[in-house]
Amino acid sequence: MQPQQQQKEEQPTLAKEAVLVQSVPMTDGIPVRGYDFNRGLDYAAMLDAFATTGFQATSFGRAVDEVNRMLHWRLSQEPIKPDEDDAMKIMANREKVKTTIFLGYTSNLVSAGTRDTIRFLAQHHLVDAIVTTTGGIEEDFIKCLAPTFLGDFELDFEDWINPILLQILNEQKSQHINWTPSKIIDRLGREINNPESIYYWCHRNQIPVFCPAFTDGSIGDMIFFFSFNHPGLVVDLVEDIRKINMMAMKAPKTGMVILGGGVIKHHICNANLMRNGADFSVYMNTAQEFDGSDAGARPDEAKSWGKIRANASAVKVYGECTLLFPLLVAQTFAKAVFPPAASAPATATSSAAASDAAATPAAPAQ
Repeated sequence: MQPQQQQKEEQPTLAKEAVLVQSVPMTDGIPVRGYDFNRGLDYAAMLDAFATTGFQATSFGRAVDEVNRMLHWRLSQEPIKPDEDDAMKIMANREKVKTTIFLGYTSNLVSAGTRDTIRFLAQHHLVDAIVTTTGGIEEDFIKCLAPTFLGDFELDFEDWINPILLQILNEQKSQHINWTPSKIIDRLGREINNPESIYYWCHRNQIPVFCPAFTDGSIGDMIFFFSFNHPGLVVDLVEDIRKINMMAMKAPKTGMVILGGGVIKHHICNANLMRNGADFSVYMNTAQEFDGSDAGARPDEAKSWGKIRANASAVKVYGECTLLFPLLVAQTFAKAVFPPAASAPATATSSAAASDAAATPAAPAQ
């Protein structure tokens, strides 16, 4: 007896139409590709390859592009408007007008070695305004007074800052100076007189440093105790909010680089709200949006408020700043100070060719 032949079952039409869709050749787009270590240890090329690696590596690559757009923009790239001043219609003058860049960071980044990266930006005047918290101010000065692994810094800091507070109070009374957080920070930067300090360079290069929560830290403690023996010191927040908002409003283009969240993030974003949004924006932090935190809010939330321009290509990198920010600076700001040596683009398309090319290492950039 012949075995019964099993009847061939047809593929379900619904599933077939849903899954087995006809492929369409892609005529454009960027292929996903990481760095090929057969090329040798070329760290700049490796960081360039992040852009096509995917996930947060690609977000990092987009952040690099966004910061470079901030740095490279000039008013000369824009059409001349009929109502512009005659001086601004001269191309040589327009070429000098750059993006006004606001840098914000939380205090822990000054406690960490990221302080030296931030100091580099201030030293070379690569940003135009800084917003940080009180810890981000005092920790910089404390590190100038003693290494972070030695001693009781609170006593050193008190001994250092109290005579300066007394000078400030006396100048308020004798010269009628209206002290603001940014003016006090500038004075402290002058008094520390140490090139390792962020705020020494901010004073030298006249970069205003805004600290909206100025008393929320050791500086606030020092002012509190100082006020009992020397009452009368007044610190005006209104003048500072006018100053940062007017900086944003008067700037032809603005850029935001914000490390972390909370008050520093909102303060910069809110200043840019006054001009209907920043033109360039990079956020870098580890926060998520599920809990409604300011740090977790994405750039599209800022666009909905008018804090970032609707047509801006803002970027958020989800990552820890001590790891990623120095790499971002290496690919952007640092190249404005140390332009990379000109080199021919790589043309090897196979691992074998790349290995041969890597066998003869290139001379290091000078």
